[in-house]
Amino acid sequence: MPGMSEPLALSLGQKFELERMTRAIDSTGDAQSLRGLAKQLLHAWQSQRAATEWMMRQQLGTPPGLAAAVAKRQSEQPSPADEGPATQPQSQPPFGATDIL
Repeated sequence: MPGMSEPLALSLGQKFELERMTRAIDSTGDAQSLRGLAKQLLHAWQSQRAATEWMMRQQLGTPPGLAAAVAKRQSEQPSPADEGPATQPQSQPPFGATDIL
């Protein structure tokens, strides 16, 4: 398992998906479609961040604020909305965290 200081690398499948989505964006000339796609990607990104924070709290037993700070620090693109809902069940991942585009 890589240490916390090692950079994360995309798997071959993730690289493929990134290329597929990049080509879809490049081939779309309709601004409305691009806005919809951007919103889907933003939702997926925030859902992934919430799931990562939830997993960190489960694995490390850290308080929500600390897990959010670590997730923010590791994020390549910090967001102004770092805090998730105030109360999340501890036995299930956040709503939408397993959604796939």
